[in-house]
Amino acid sequence: MVTFELLKDKGILIVTPHGALEAWDFANLAKEIDPYIEENGKLNGLMLCPGDKFPGWEDFAALIAHFKFVKNHHRNIKKVAAVTDSKFLTCAPKIASHFVQAEVKHFDSKDRAKAMEWLEAK
Repeated sequence: MVTFELLKDKGILIVTPHGALEAWDFANLAKEIDPYIEENGKLNGLMLCPGDKFPGWEDFAALIAHFKFVKNHHRNIKKVAAVTDSKFLTCAPKIASHFVQAEVKHFDSKDRAKAMEWLEAK
């Protein structure tokens, strides 16, 4: 399950997983951001806050839903901030740069405010 908040005035989506990702998480995210993207053209930023480890996926359907979500939305997101202390996820920006158009940057959990400043910067 994920919780998310769309800061419409800033064009920034904050996503926080709480356990294994489920297929319907991505459907709910799309319902929230697709109208915003349609009206505004893009999201300025996406802040991912997975805590100290990536929670994984509930099942194969969730993995596929995640890939489809990324495929359908990555061109509409300017920047992605991965806010985590996970050693594995610190290399996410390098890996993600091969698959998404967004600029991706890692921030330690204590630097969440810096991540927000980076997402807000033009």
